[in-house]
Amino acid sequence: MTNLQEAFSPENFRQNAHNLVDLLADYLEKSQDQSISSVIPYQEPEETLAFWKADFEKGKGDINEFFKQTIEKSMHLHHPRYMGHQVTPPLPITAMAGMLTGMLNNGMAVYEMGLVSNPLERILSDLLAKRIGFDKNASGLLTSGGTLANLTALLAARASKTEVWEEGNQEKLAVMVSEEAHYCIDRAARIMGMGSDGIIKIPANEKLQIRTDLLEKYYQEAIKKGLKVICIVGSACSTSSGSYDNLEEIALFAEKHKLWFHVDGAHGGAVIFSEKYKHKVKGINQADSVVIDWHKMLMTPALATALIFKSDEDAFKTFQQKAQYLWANQHSKDWFNSGKRTFECTKLMMSVKIYSILKAHGEHIFGENVDYLYDLGRIFAKLIQSRPNFELAIEPESNIVCFRIINSTFNDTNEINTLTRQQLLQEGKFYIVQTTLQEKVYLRVSLMNPLTTETDLNALLDEVENIYNQVSRK
Repeated sequence: MTNLQEAFSPENFRQNAHNLVDLLADYLEKSQDQSISSVIPYQEPEETLAFWKADFEKGKGDINEFFKQTIEKSMHLHHPRYMGHQVTPPLPITAMAGMLTGMLNNGMAVYEMGLVSNPLERILSDLLAKRIGFDKNASGLLTSGGTLANLTALLAARASKTEVWEEGNQEKLAVMVSEEAHYCIDRAARIMGMGSDGIIKIPANEKLQIRTDLLEKYYQEAIKKGLKVICIVGSACSTSSGSYDNLEEIALFAEKHKLWFHVDGAHGGAVIFSEKYKHKVKGINQADSVVIDWHKMLMTPALATALIFKSDEDAFKTFQQKAQYLWANQHSKDWFNSGKRTFECTKLMMSVKIYSILKAHGEHIFGENVDYLYDLGRIFAKLIQSRPNFELAIEPESNIVCFRIINSTFNDTNEINTLTRQQLLQEGKFYIVQTTLQEKVYLRVSLMNPLTTETDLNALLDEVENIYNQVSRK
């Protein structure tokens, strides 16, 4: 047997796959019962690089040992004390679907390469469109992450309001967005050539929501500067604080000035599956486009983001160019050739992973996850408020909670919170991040794991207080 033949051996695959499943099952078990003591086995970058360089220099070796080392040296999202970035601990069924799609390796740009994934993408897009409250004319697509989805939405807005695709930039275009919006909106506008002047950032109120009372003022100022505003973006919710913009008022403003209304619901748009919390996105059905990440609140491996259009027709206006080797008729509106509507040509079979959740657990599991984690955010806020050494940034509207230790003996409150977070990172028993809100540094928790409990949250606050006492004495 040649080396290539051995590499494709079904028996070798069977044995290695069984071993990997056993390793992953052990990882799940040890994470859930917290016999893995560290959430993050933190090392300095150069130390980690040295380890893997040494491994690389060994050449061919034991693949199972490599898998084991990868698990041990990675962030453990399934650990209940992972409370850091907005990345979900994926459901185990999706890992199995990932193995399936990794082996099949079917793309999605054209129908014959995506015989399963394209129809499933259509079904999932229609499901979200219905949950958003759009009518039968709506649908959308999946793409690799919220940044790419938001850029695609802004390109669709531009295509709807201008002739840039054919004629190039004839006007100075602009987009309106909260100062608390995710940085990818700013980045998308710059990529599209709008520059700093074309990104109209609206101040936020005390709840870190866009100030809708200032929209008219900022719009008129933009017009006087010679800008053509094409789009306004609502955050549902903002990444730093978890605050939801008032989508109903933004919708009224967009309608008044004939602007494209886009909702960045990458994180918080998942509340459309929750009867308890869906009121937070009231008005989302008035949007022209909506982004929702399946890989945040909906328990799917990264990356898998939905971009849903109120009018599916708009999805086809965004990219209009010839690719004769892919499809005979570029201008036909065929949903099954997804390459006509996205940047991506060879796209992962991400719809299979999402659909596996529906098949194994049913649609209701999405709402259960949102309800539990948003409820947990409220519980955590009460625990913080019950301790005199802490303060909340704002009352949480989601599973994102920002708080800080109140400094009484240290000269710089921002510095003490930064040092406390760094010490937490190095210890590895918890994983949280930090953010800056109105020039104040806060510890930021994203409660992403439905196995996290109130006990874990109290333990986090205990540990933060312990670290603070140690640092403040130095």
